[in-house]
Amino acid sequence: MKVVVDTNVLVRAVMQDDAVQARIAAAVLTDATLIAVTLPCLCEFVWVLLRVYGLQAADVAVAIRALLAAANVEVNRPAVEAGLSVLELGGDFADGVIAFEGNWLGGEVFVSFDKKAVAILSAQGQSARLLK
Repeated sequence: MKVVVDTNVLVRAVMQDDAVQARIAAAVLTDATLIAVTLPCLCEFVWVLLRVYGLQAADVAVAIRALLAAANVEVNRPAVEAGLSVLELGGDFADGVIAFEGNWLGGEVFVSFDKKAVAILSAQGQSARLLK
């Protein structure tokens, strides 16, 4: 079966905080011939692990990289890598994904009121402007 995975399935599989759901999630992920993981799903996944479970960004990055290593997982890898690069520099995973996808859609300058996001993206050589 080829599945599109929801955030809660990934959370259960990683956090193992509900034994029954964790077992079901693991079975679905193991049995699937393809696991489609969308960018919104990964953005939610990162937010939940950081804000709800209190994990460190480095641990969240490890979880995502483990997911990417699975042979049956399909993601927009360049966008995920962009998100991970921002996350690993102390920023928000979603900001990296947004900047990447925005550029892919034809945008030239990432604009935000978020000083940290603009600083990280600028440091990476991307065109970013802080709105004031």
